[in-house]
Amino acid sequence: MTPSLSTARRGRRASLPKPRGIAGLISAMALAVTLAACGGSDSEPVDPTPQTLVMLRIGGLAPVAGGPVVGAAEIPAYDADSKRVFLVNGAAATVDVVDLSDPVNPRRIGSLDLGSTGGAANSVAIYQGLVAVAVESTPKTNAGSVVFFRAADLSRLATVTVGALPDMLTFTPDGSRVVVANEGEPNSYGLPDSVDPEGSISIITVNRSGNTVAPSVRTADFRAFNGQVNELRAAGVRIYGPGATAAQDLEPEYITVSEDGKTAYVTLQENNAIATVDIDAARVTAIRPLGLKNHNLAGMGLDPSDEDGGTNTNSGTPVFKIGQWPVQGMYLPDAIASYQVGGQTYLVTANEGDARADWPGFNEEVRIRAHCSNGLDPLVFGADAARLLFDSNLGRLRITSAPNGGDTGKNAAGQCTKLWSYGSRSFTIWRASDLSRVYDSGDSLEVITSGSSFVAFNASHSDNALDSRSASKGPEPEGVVIGRFGAKTFAFVGLERVGGVMVYDITDPAAPKHVTYLNPRSGNTGDLGPEGLVLIPAAQSPNGKPLLIVGNEQSGTMAVIQINLVF
Repeated sequence: MTPSLSTARRGRRASLPKPRGIAGLISAMALAVTLAACGGSDSEPVDPTPQTLVMLRIGGLAPVAGGPVVGAAEIPAYDADSKRVFLVNGAAATVDVVDLSDPVNPRRIGSLDLGSTGGAANSVAIYQGLVAVAVESTPKTNAGSVVFFRAADLSRLATVTVGALPDMLTFTPDGSRVVVANEGEPNSYGLPDSVDPEGSISIITVNRSGNTVAPSVRTADFRAFNGQVNELRAAGVRIYGPGATAAQDLEPEYITVSEDGKTAYVTLQENNAIATVDIDAARVTAIRPLGLKNHNLAGMGLDPSDEDGGTNTNSGTPVFKIGQWPVQGMYLPDAIASYQVGGQTYLVTANEGDARADWPGFNEEVRIRAHCSNGLDPLVFGADAARLLFDSNLGRLRITSAPNGGDTGKNAAGQCTKLWSYGSRSFTIWRASDLSRVYDSGDSLEVITSGSSFVAFNASHSDNALDSRSASKGPEPEGVVIGRFGAKTFAFVGLERVGGVMVYDITDPAAPKHVTYLNPRSGNTGDLGPEGLVLIPAAQSPNGKPLLIVGNEQSGTMAVIQINLVF
């Protein structure tokens, strides 16, 4: 059967919540959370439903004294039986083991022996005491590995070969399989030593028996789409790596699995698309484009410049200035989660944005004023075409010089006709069946973070400079997990650059409501650069409260955040 193609197709700004007093309102009950990097059920709730929730950082883990900091805490996973967090330590190319029995004082107690796999760990997942670790090869363009461990004693159980650069993995809901996103990044383009491996999804059947596993691997690849490049591009899927086939250019980033364990939804970040995978058949059944976000609509604006403190100038100063601009945002999501409402599956994406900007032989990322040196096409941008190019307007914004295929986004006179920026500075909810957009958080992430007293607006994780990321990707939402408390479902969205976790009530997929925002940083100190998040249900938590564990890549710190439910 030939894999199918399908074309994809607005939300309003969320309002800031009114402060609520919580004294005497926090229930002593330990409520179970139906959690969800892989889905939340819409079955009848058995626990009380909170009015809202409040987050409190109650503990944390610093990098090893004297050791590397950046990358020392990236992706966390939790084992309830041993009360341990397994934390990808990219700086040490391993996985740290953290005792969380006292969540106020987590302790690093060891690390996993990855054996002779050769490369760095990229992701970790756990199901009932079984730990799976995705490990890239050296070089990264070679086939990678997934290594299985027993959480209780850290013994290595098995190693299997998967595709190039396994970047993320997750168990199916019943734990019988592990699904792996093999990103298959190239080392360069067009050079004598260039290697561009194919992206793929590995499906590992665990074959668990007692304390042993005998894993077997099948691969869902993209080769069937090599003959459909023109159709993919016409639909809006970005296939643009120089000289790459569709199978080489499609780069799986993150996976969520449906509640029944039969379907995987995989973000193809650089390609601005999502792949659907039949897990039983180990086959990619569809690749659907995500389309573009119109930043010229009310509630969908952005702050596009770090020199916008002036009028039509190329020497302005940084200020907070969100507006509507004739720019199209490519969603380019990193993390994805899923949940069900009324029997329908919905996908939640954290639209980080990513450019192929650091590859020898190819760099698509440019600033508008430099790229559009012949001006903007007045037939597209109207009478404001010349004014828009000033740095205080759009001139500083980073866009792609390669929208799709050989398209440069310019007309025959060299004037720019397309301004496509990276990421949408938002999270988005999609209907899984047809990938139609149900909701987008618009400019609310930038609006809400602009009111922070502990960090400058649109600062980066490596500085506290006002507007530092305005010309790039703003707050840069990267991670998302979903939790269910009673009859309500919440999305926890990590903001990689400005930092912290944003929470929305997404019980109604078409009308999410902002709940709260916690950012445990103070200027250039504290938790910087949240990368991975894991939600621990109250029933599995060491202290009987729901916990959110956050790996902060830039500061190398792990944060333990308690979720207090307000009734």
